Amino acid sequence: MMRPIRYIAVHCTATSPEVPVSAIQQYWKRELGWKYPGYHYLIKADGKIVNLLPLSQPANGVKGHNATSVNISYIGGIDLLGNPKDTRTDAQKRSLLQLIKSLKKRYPAARIQGHRDFTGVKKACPSFDAKEEYKNIGPK
Repeated sequence: MMRPIRYIAVHCTATSPEVPVSAIQQYWKRELGWKYPGYHYLIKADGKIVNLLPLSQPANGVKGHNATSVNISYIGGIDLLGNPKDTRTDAQKRSLLQLIKSLKKRYPAARIQGHRDFTGVKKACPSFDAKEEYKNIGPK
């Protein structure tokens, strides 16, 4: 059965861009005790898109919205002091745009927004204004 997708949620990992995917997965499992990953897709610094979970299953991306969201993240999002910063590489920007366009075709009614744009979220994630940057993608 298809999940009703209402959001394409854009995230950052709030890590260095060089952190390996396996370290992020271990953090979710060991530190947070999650059975499922935080995102459906992770985008590495070189632009490689890593699919972590089938779209038919909810990821742990936005509390209260996981059943209706596709969660995608770029690896990075903080400066050397741990402050929020848009650290996307050109390759990550291209891959993120390509992935969002593809998802918007599949889910034309889905709203594209950053994690920070969900009601009640007090985070800077994804460290840039995803809602504004992707506002002209696909049908509204």
